[in-house]
Amino acid sequence: MTAALDQLQSRIGHRFSDSELLQRALTHRSASKDNNERLEFLGDALLDFLLGEVLFKRYPDASEGELSRLRAELVNKSALARIGKSLQLGDFMRLGSGEARSGGKQRDSILADAVEALIAAVYLDAGIEPCRDLVARLSSEMLEKVQPSGESRDAKTRLQELLQSRGQALPSYEVIDTEGAAHNQIFHVQCQAPGLVEATRGSGSSKRKAEQAAAKQALELLS
Repeated sequence: MTAALDQLQSRIGHRFSDSELLQRALTHRSASKDNNERLEFLGDALLDFLLGEVLFKRYPDASEGELSRLRAELVNKSALARIGKSLQLGDFMRLGSGEARSGGKQRDSILADAVEALIAAVYLDAGIEPCRDLVARLSSEMLEKVQPSGESRDAKTRLQELLQSRGQALPSYEVIDTEGAAHNQIFHVQCQAPGLVEATRGSGSSKRKAEQAAAKQALELLS
């Protein structure tokens, strides 16, 4: 185990019994067939479970939809890449020469995948409790920034996040009618989204306001 990897273990608060797990977690597919893709798969599932557990306990009054939204904020690629950068994972990654030359060590997708792989590696090395502790440490800063109430976020954003958290297609909006003079028009918009029996409708003095009204109705039905 190199001195550099000793530094990384200190940062994450876990020393590996099986150093090969750590090395594999930091190996991109461009560098070797023995790479971190399988660990990434397991780490993704562990993150969903462990962060779901944290949110369930932290916000006992939050609805299923709100909990799903919060978890989606915490496990998206951008959020995980920020964790990867805070750990300076790029300095430890094994990449193929082409990937390294093209800036792979700072690429969000590579860093996010490495974070998931690292979580899985800790789980396989030591079990669920050290893995739970690691996830709590890595997500602590972001947990302070997310809130269970989405009222401060506009309805279209909340609807999109809800559907993304469920792995469903994004909503679509269509202007179905306008009325009034050009300077004083009223727009009527319908919103279609997975899970809706019928499209919801909203009206407003602008297309955006009408879309927000339709999205709010969709949210109420789907949440």
